[in-house]
Amino acid sequence: MAASEIWKQLCLTFIVNSGHYYWWYFPFQLCSIPMYICLILPWTTSVRLRKVLLTFLMDFGLLGGIFTFFDTSGLHYPYPPLTVHSFAWHILLILLGLTAGLAVEGGCTWRDYGRCTALYGGACIIATILNMLFYRFGAINMFYISPHYYMTQVIFKDIAASLGNTAGIFVYIAAILAGAAVFHMLWRLARRHMNIQ
Repeated sequence: MAASEIWKQLCLTFIVNSGHYYWWYFPFQLCSIPMYICLILPWTTSVRLRKVLLTFLMDFGLLGGIFTFFDTSGLHYPYPPLTVHSFAWHILLILLGLTAGLAVEGGCTWRDYGRCTALYGGACIIATILNMLFYRFGAINMFYISPHYYMTQVIFKDIAASLGNTAGIFVYIAAILAGAAVFHMLWRLARRHMNIQ
């Protein structure tokens, strides 16, 4: 994933944007976090941290992979190999989420969900800092929660138009938390049925 992300960044910079880096594509979105987790996991010896990371993949990573296909407009690029990469990336997120969910190390308690939610919250804070720091260098919207841009996601853009962008951002974050909670509940039921504790 890391190698393909480097290739993507090079293609975006030198093929799509004529040698100019476009901060909008900086690799720190919800769907980028599993790449960092996969880089960290092999070196993680802490059982508790491994459980948090795997639970994130099976809840938030799977959510991001699946729901991207409800609106694929963000997956298309003017350079066709990037479009193929984007679709393949999100299919891989689904496979990673399913694999993590079936792993014995993945957490299935609500405490485990709370811990991976804290990881998501920390990532949102980092995304906000990146949005605020790098906005002056060009368009950037990590996690799609930049106060400088109106929401563009289906449904949430209508909420932002009605209630204001800040409210739209908070509803968007709440929906992600709720969606991950639904996935966690489904994993709890499935793992209980399969006798995976």
